[in-house]
Amino acid sequence: MRAHRIAVFGSSGQIGSALMRRARSRTEVTGFTHAEVDITDAKAVRESLARTGATIAINAAAYTAVDRAESEPDRAYAINRDGAANLAEACRALDIALIHLSTDYVFDGTKAGSYIETDPIAPLCVYARSKVEGEAAVLRLSPKGLVLRTSWVYGLEGTNFVKTMLQLGTERDIARVVNDQRGSPTFADDLAHALLVLAGDMDSASSRIYHLAGQGIATWHELAREVFVETARRGLRTPRLEEITTLQYPTPARRPANSVLDSGLFKRDLGIELPPWRDGLKRMLAAHLETVR
Repeated sequence: MRAHRIAVFGSSGQIGSALMRRARSRTEVTGFTHAEVDITDAKAVRESLARTGATIAINAAAYTAVDRAESEPDRAYAINRDGAANLAEACRALDIALIHLSTDYVFDGTKAGSYIETDPIAPLCVYARSKVEGEAAVLRLSPKGLVLRTSWVYGLEGTNFVKTMLQLGTERDIARVVNDQRGSPTFADDLAHALLVLAGDMDSASSRIYHLAGQGIATWHELAREVFVETARRGLRTPRLEEITTLQYPTPARRPANSVLDSGLFKRDLGIELPPWRDGLKRMLAAHLETVR
């Protein structure tokens, strides 16, 4: 793999934190948290990026509060669309490659099978629409820009569904979880590893969209069940798990019933695929539970 200097925006989020941990041992990396560089500030983005001497930028910064975006659309678009555009323009001006992270929620969930990169997009909510416009900005403005869509990310840092289930296990006797939405759960550390591989081969991979997520399919209920299987195995308190429908758990933002991503193109082009989602979950839980004993 060719050595690169990498700048990570959103370095304190789930994916950004995993990138910073994994990259430090193998390449030169500079991370920027939201407090350090607000990507909605075009001048700050360009100046910060120029100071790093980076050859590749990774945009892991995003507004990810899916439901809150319905009442804060301006903020969601400022970060997910305008912030992405600011990074793309800065990368073009500095002749830097850009990897921009996007989401499975760009699809409406009506397809029976897994989504490939060329399937029509049809976002259902503000968050998803803002991410769609961010994708378009990157591909339009950055000749060396690449969009990487992923799905149902959980990591050691930050808040996520897996950690929410662990917390529910300590507080409730019953956990009711939706069982009619399906996706591809993805461990942030596995995604970070693949991003570093991709960074080493950007010359042949830029100016396109890839999908990359954990192998296999799960509903939220199935993911929760695996969390509780692992916690029970460790002798931890585990609630009774009940399945419910999306209609029984209304949320401000509409979510696709199916957002499973087909990652075959990434494997064919880059020679790498993520592990099965259950494998990633076991490793994440083992590492996380070790820190909270």
